[in-house]
Amino acid sequence: MPDSITEECERLLHDAGCSRKVIAHCRAVRDCACEYAERNPEVIFSLVEQGAMLHDIGRSRTHTILHAQCGADLMRSMGMDEKIARIVECHTGAGLTADECTLLGLAPRDCVPSTPEEKIVTHADNLIAGTKRVSIDDTIASAFRLPRRVRKRLYQLACEVELMCGRNSQDRSFRESRFSLNKHNDAFDPLY
Repeated sequence: MPDSITEECERLLHDAGCSRKVIAHCRAVRDCACEYAERNPEVIFSLVEQGAMLHDIGRSRTHTILHAQCGADLMRSMGMDEKIARIVECHTGAGLTADECTLLGLAPRDCVPSTPEEKIVTHADNLIAGTKRVSIDDTIASAFRLPRRVRKRLYQLACEVELMCGRNSQDRSFRESRFSLNKHNDAFDPLY
């Protein structure tokens, strides 16, 4: 799917100092996110494509949770569209509330995805481990140390994006995922 948008985004990632591994991950997230975006004509496809390609640009500076806010700040300093900066800022997990950001030592910003494009890129990132596609169950299971409310938000985001982009609760794989997640719910410990 190489095109001028992808090539420009790859150049930005490279120039910012992102590794080949990060750029490959961004391509995989882009491919996944674009599959979702294609299924909803109300979604701005080019915004999803650019946001997905650039979502981890902050990893050129840090590989901590700070990478999302750092990447968004970098996008803003480069004069990029605020909508792209928000996708970068909101892509971790299912986003972070301002209070969660404060607790993590980040700037107290609301970093919960709210637009369809932010939600699609965030969900796609949750479905890609390195360059490999994984299930939402795998993602939630690997997040077992996170508070229950955060894991629940991951699942709710997945449901919302799947429904928004053409899947429904009658889809067998979607039903199996929901059933499987209920098993994870039983293991959720109330950390907060």
